[in-house]
Amino acid sequence: MALFSSLTPVFIAIICVLIGVIMKKTNGEKEKHDAKSKHPSRPWVDEDLKDGTDHPLEEEEGEEEWQGLEENVAHVPFAGERYSEAEMIKRSQTFYELLNKRRSVRFLSDEPVPREVIDNVIRTAGTSPSGAHTEPWTFVVVQDPYLKHKIREIVEEEEEINYKKRMGDRWVNDLKRLRTNWIKEYLDTAPYLILIFKQVYGRLPNGKKKTHYYNEISVSIACGILLAALQNAGLYTVTSTPLNCGPQLRVLLQRPANEKLLLLLPVGYPRKDATVPALTRKPLEDIMVVM
Repeated sequence: MALFSSLTPVFIAIICVLIGVIMKKTNGEKEKHDAKSKHPSRPWVDEDLKDGTDHPLEEEEGEEEWQGLEENVAHVPFAGERYSEAEMIKRSQTFYELLNKRRSVRFLSDEPVPREVIDNVIRTAGTSPSGAHTEPWTFVVVQDPYLKHKIREIVEEEEEINYKKRMGDRWVNDLKRLRTNWIKEYLDTAPYLILIFKQVYGRLPNGKKKTHYYNEISVSIACGILLAALQNAGLYTVTSTPLNCGPQLRVLLQRPANEKLLLLLPVGYPRKDATVPALTRKPLEDIMVVM
């Protein structure tokens, strides 16, 4: 009995150690699981900017059926334009010189722009290639002054928070030389705002969902073509990705839940007093590798 009494503290100590080891191991596994399941914090990546191809929205998934595209598509003969080498060089040089004049212009005039021009540049953007030819884009053209001002209010409210809290000192300091801030006067003055939405999935005539493969890449290519078309028409813009504004703008513009805002473009003519930063572009040898 005396021996048992003398060993009791030892047993208690051993039990406490074992309990501590078990709890530490359990907590460690939980932390690892949490770390795996928790996405890294990247405040500059808006939820609406993430590609939904591989990660459909869970709240919209439910028990709905997904259906593939039709199996058979007719193929027809194709005959493309063929130019002489001299003409090819001339055309490529002329096109380069045109696009090399493209600048991001934040000082836009309220001078009216023919609506037909806007129709044509969006038709041009719609010629973009897309994953499995799903064409996962919606171009929302806003010309109504009330809607433009509501968009400005939403964007400026969120952008002020972005500049002061979300973006971080490094990003804000990098933008100082470009003299940008959260005030977006061009959202009121530009005759048109074009909001480009990516469709993370589509709907077939029978109501079933269809996958939009590489939807963000597809829509991004279309945006590049749109920028070239605007430059070709003599119109100017500034590419804007209003962080954390997507859901509010989607509701304001009555877009469905499968559409996520990718880009906002104010479109118009430059003001007579417009200025742009004196920037240069990288030379060919810095951007091209020939192997």
